[in-house]
Amino acid sequence: MEQKSHITTEFIRLDSLLKFEGLVETGGEAKLLIQEGQVLVNGQICTMRGKKIRPGDRVQLGDNTLLVE
Repeated sequence: MEQKSHITTEFIRLDSLLKFEGLVETGGEAKLLIQEGQVLVNGQICTMRGKKIRPGDRVQLGDNTLLVE
């Protein structure tokens, strides 16, 4: 399922985006999933929880995909 995520800043950190959009309940859960390589950014596994996500980026966790605008 793809959904759009609207941010009002230049970028958002990957772990913050997952929590903001409700894909995880806590920052700790986000950190663990990212470190385990379960999160894709633009089709590539990303293990950096502080990765800057900008408009146009696509983030995937399981069956959920976020298109950042």
